[in-house]
Amino acid sequence: MNIQQQVTQIDALVTEGAMVEAVNRFFDANAITSDFSGVKTQGKAQMVEKMEGFLGAIATVRGITHHNSLVHGNTSTSEFTFDFEMKDGSNILWHEIIKRQWNAAGKVVSETYFKA
Repeated sequence: MNIQQQVTQIDALVTEGAMVEAVNRFFDANAITSDFSGVKTQGKAQMVEKMEGFLGAIATVRGITHHNSLVHGNTSTSEFTFDFEMKDGSNILWHEIIKRQWNAAGKVVSETYFKA
């Protein structure tokens, strides 16, 4: 499996704001995630639920910018800036690095988020 192609495709979906589709298409059923606030998910279904809840709380997407991606073996990193106005009136501006571990089938088995 060509991991670079998988990274290009998943990053394109994230840039469009299609995070649920990205998880559904590219995550292994048993994938785990961890973010910089300490929230962890176990399995694709839990990550889909997390993303649906998060996306449902967004009032306005001001911007999603993909800056760069790197691939080394079965590990990739992608740099994004996310700018959201939330329904509760708060604003989110994240400059984020997403580190992914990929399996031989081209599925994400681990995803970790870091503030940049």
